[in-house]
Amino acid sequence: MQSSAVPELAHTHTRPIHWLATATAVAGVVAFSSVLQPGAATAAQPAAPETKSAPAHMTPPDPAAVTFPIECGPVKAVVQKRASGDLDGDGRPETVAVVHCDSPMGTPPDGVYVLTRDADGGKPRVVATLLDPKDGTTVSDFAVRHGAVTATLLGYSSADVPRCCPDEKSDAKWRWHGGSFVRSTPAGARSV
Repeated sequence: MQSSAVPELAHTHTRPIHWLATATAVAGVVAFSSVLQPGAATAAQPAAPETKSAPAHMTPPDPAAVTFPIECGPVKAVVQKRASGDLDGDGRPETVAVVHCDSPMGTPPDGVYVLTRDADGGKPRVVATLLDPKDGTTVSDFAVRHGAVTATLLGYSSADVPRCCPDEKSDAKWRWHGGSFVRSTPAGARSV
């Protein structure tokens, strides 16, 4: 008969008390962590006169009311992302929309369009194309902040790269300057 060099360990034979102790410890950790969690974020809005709705010229243009300059053949164009803000400093919000064809396969390229409306609140219209779908690029991150449009663009180094797997990544920033949108690379941007 051989004896083990390692003495029998107490925890190798579980008993109900071990399960009870484990469950109590886990419950304690969960309860304690809920106490340490930050509260819900709240944003206090300044008091404003109560109105039934904003004037049409102050409402961001709705991409659903626009026909985009993108060729999709038998499928329709879909707005994947949208954000609004005053891009040209006129006090009226513009809407920037990331649009692509609703393709059942593959990764369709995106177009990025700026929408506006006249001062009288007329029908929304496309006033600028920041990214043409013909470039073959898709947009992953996208935002409108401080009068600028920022996006992370995913692309392909050659036609040999499968369209599922972009191998290039770059950051772009567009800002209204001198009557048109000027594209730049944000500080700290890097590519893959």
